[in-house]
Amino acid sequence: MDNMVKGVIRAISGPVLEVVGSNQFQMMDMVKVGDKNLIGEVINIKKGAAIVQVYESTTGLKIGEEVVSTSIPMSVTLGPGIIGNIFDGIERPLRVMKEREGNFIGRGMDVDPLDGKKKWDTTVLVKVGDTVKAGDVIATTPETPSILHKVMVPNKISGKVTSVAKSGPHTVHETIAVVVDEKGKEYTLTMVQKWGIRAGRPYEKRLPIDRPLITGQRIIDSILPIAKGGTAAIPGGFGTGKTMTQHQLAKWCDADIIVYIGCGERGNEMTQVLDDFSKLIDPRTQRPLMDRTVLIANTSNMPVAAREASIYTGISIAEYFRDMGYHVAIMADSTSRWAEALREISGRLEEMPAEEGFPAYLSSRLSAFYERAGYVENPNGTEGSVSIIGAVSPQGSDFSEPVTQNTKRFVRCFWALDKSLAYARHYPAIHWLQSYSEYLDDLAPWYEKNVAPDFLDFRKQIMKILQEESSLMDIVKLIGSDVLPEEQKVVLNIAKVIRLGFLQQNAFHQSDTYVPMQKQYKMMEIILYLNQKCKDLVSKGAVTSAMEGSGVFEEIIRMKYDIGNEDLSGFDRIRADIDKMYDELSSQML
Repeated sequence: MDNMVKGVIRAISGPVLEVVGSNQFQMMDMVKVGDKNLIGEVINIKKGAAIVQVYESTTGLKIGEEVVSTSIPMSVTLGPGIIGNIFDGIERPLRVMKEREGNFIGRGMDVDPLDGKKKWDTTVLVKVGDTVKAGDVIATTPETPSILHKVMVPNKISGKVTSVAKSGPHTVHETIAVVVDEKGKEYTLTMVQKWGIRAGRPYEKRLPIDRPLITGQRIIDSILPIAKGGTAAIPGGFGTGKTMTQHQLAKWCDADIIVYIGCGERGNEMTQVLDDFSKLIDPRTQRPLMDRTVLIANTSNMPVAAREASIYTGISIAEYFRDMGYHVAIMADSTSRWAEALREISGRLEEMPAEEGFPAYLSSRLSAFYERAGYVENPNGTEGSVSIIGAVSPQGSDFSEPVTQNTKRFVRCFWALDKSLAYARHYPAIHWLQSYSEYLDDLAPWYEKNVAPDFLDFRKQIMKILQEESSLMDIVKLIGSDVLPEEQKVVLNIAKVIRLGFLQQNAFHQSDTYVPMQKQYKMMEIILYLNQKCKDLVSKGAVTSAMEGSGVFEEIIRMKYDIGNEDLSGFDRIRADIDKMYDELSSQML
């Protein structure tokens, strides 16, 4: 105890403390602050003082109270019991805290993130005499009916197994194996390991990104795809549907595990997330979605410093499951609130502000976060990925503000939410012309092999029609659509079908909330078939008003509801109706 690094508080500025009395504090060390043992972290060291960032409310803290270093960095505890749990920004389980303290979190609560008493049905995979290295799987246990937890050798440990536990029920802290390295040092391995949140977990090598993260959302999968192991930003002003878009992606994307980080969002939104996820049935397993979900709830009324830590807590947990060979999707809602926490802490530290008061290192912090995404080969030979989808909340929907602009530098997928689309009840409100995806070339071979050889050609034609509509709308707003030639009227009509029948999607309709790739392809094919037939009719002298009167346009807009995801024969019926319209109008031209 006498060897502990201790100091006393000299100054307090919100969550930032100046600690004096010892020159032994180290950068990134976790500390216990004051009589209540508040959790903090050393973020700066200067002559004669250490600067500590406290992750809990500092109300009532006094000058002269003691600060004690734990001599380990700010870490997450990794092991069985993470999946299906709800944590705060520094990985304290909120359910356990509620049982102890009620609805309001007490300060200085020292809560083990994992249940140390629960016994897990463990299958031990190694035997005495085996040689193991970091990342090797030594045991497995079914964490939930959906996820098999793989107990791995911690980083930087390797050697020969000298003893093992028998397979059967074990708590997370019981010894699973004992390993002795070549120097004779002995390591006792349990199901738990610690990891510093600010450092990325090691991997063998990065692999090429060559397959999409399938979401079932047409505007994403077909128009603006994200790759497994890729990064995307969802910027949008208040009420444009950032959170709901992320909910939809979390529910339906084909990742094995979802890590949802509510970073500085309103408490009622996080309550909705908890309610939704606890009730939602996973379409892949027919079990609750929480069986493969981790929630980190750090709402706007919680201490601002913990908001900054929650992002790193979430991605460290995601990397841990990636190391097991799982594909993990992170929903960070929202990185703007995280950046605001950086700005507030920076102001307390009296650092020189950059644009709009944000610290000069905003861009490097954003890049360090998004660069932890990727598709990798793990040391144990498995492949896993972490995909990051971060919401951005620019004030007044101003995409030129620093957080949005710096985020654009580090993500390859940009889904810009449009206020006018949201107010018109067009969801997802992703604007197809303001958004982009840089993954199309990487994913082209996958689409050609797994969907159709002409899939990306269809996408290109769809985008061309939408761009033509955008340029024509300037004329229409000035003088109306009646004066346009028939060819351009066809463009406007087909673009309307694309917008309402393809890009707009109903999250509450059974057939439309999730759409498989094959149906998305068929929908694009039938729209482009109608486009070709309409062009042919116009070249023969037909007028678009006659085509509209056939009812085919409305039929195609309704196809997303009328045609099920399993039985695609309905497209043959629509094709027959298009041919019937074409034949009838062609005969009138003779």
